[in-house]
Amino acid sequence: MSAETRLRELGISLPPPPAPAGAYTPAVRTGNLVFVAGQLPSRDGQVQFAGQLGRDLDVPAGQQAARLCALNGLSVLAAACGSLDAVRRIVRVAGFVCSAPEFTDQPRVVNGASELLVQVFGPAGVHARVAVGCASLPLGAAVEVEILAEVS
Repeated sequence: MSAETRLRELGISLPPPPAPAGAYTPAVRTGNLVFVAGQLPSRDGQVQFAGQLGRDLDVPAGQQAARLCALNGLSVLAAACGSLDAVRRIVRVAGFVCSAPEFTDQPRVVNGASELLVQVFGPAGVHARVAVGCASLPLGAAVEVEILAEVS
């Protein structure tokens, strides 16, 4: 089943690709790889999940933030490729979680992005990953996710 069909079956509409928050391009294609710049949990230009995990937000809220980041990343990926059906596999995901000093559940938070990618791409959505805690993220966001995809 195609990724576009899976999205429809899941009842998911991709948001418009977010505008870059700085002096960079949302995606770069080189050969059969597309590097999607880090995406924030934003909608209509506004960060939807702000603050630190373990202080301001709990793990389920962090997972929702990571999922929204991944949706924004898929939107950028679709724009770069013409369709998500061009994606052969998701190669790697990097998740950055704004964390209180004692917070150690970054992997559980980033699962919000990883699980969405598997729902959309099936086995081709299973990827290598890093989940990193940090003190702050751009625009006060709680999570940032970047995606590396192999495309046809």
